[in-house]
Amino acid sequence: MTEEALYNELYCYTLEHPDPSFIHQNAVDAYACQYANESTKAMTIVFGLVGLYLYLEKGYSGKQVQKAHMQLAKRRRDWVRPPLPKERGTVSIADVVGAPPGKQRDALIHGWCLSVWDAWREDRDQIVALVRDELGVA
Repeated sequence: MTEEALYNELYCYTLEHPDPSFIHQNAVDAYACQYANESTKAMTIVFGLVGLYLYLEKGYSGKQVQKAHMQLAKRRRDWVRPPLPKERGTVSIADVVGAPPGKQRDALIHGWCLSVWDAWREDRDQIVALVRDELGVA
């Protein structure tokens, strides 16, 4: 199965997920950052990293992350593309989709987010500063 097919399967799973925290946003952000390449828009990468930071370090739900993305988008500024790290995390979308649906897959989505966020750790300070300056989150 291709990465795109795996993403489509996970996309449907997370959109239909009954959890009110909106786990879909977390999966979208992890995927955007793990599979970014030179043609990926800077905004996509930055928003993904912001989402992972807010979710993992600030305890935001997916809904709260989505609202933060909307606030950032209203600013319509040019986004600086972070350098792409060589390694993008030890957990892949194939691992996530390969897990049984339910608690096990949901836990793996969280682990995937952690793995991807760790891979981008060199950009953490810039993301923290951006979130503080643009969203007022300390």
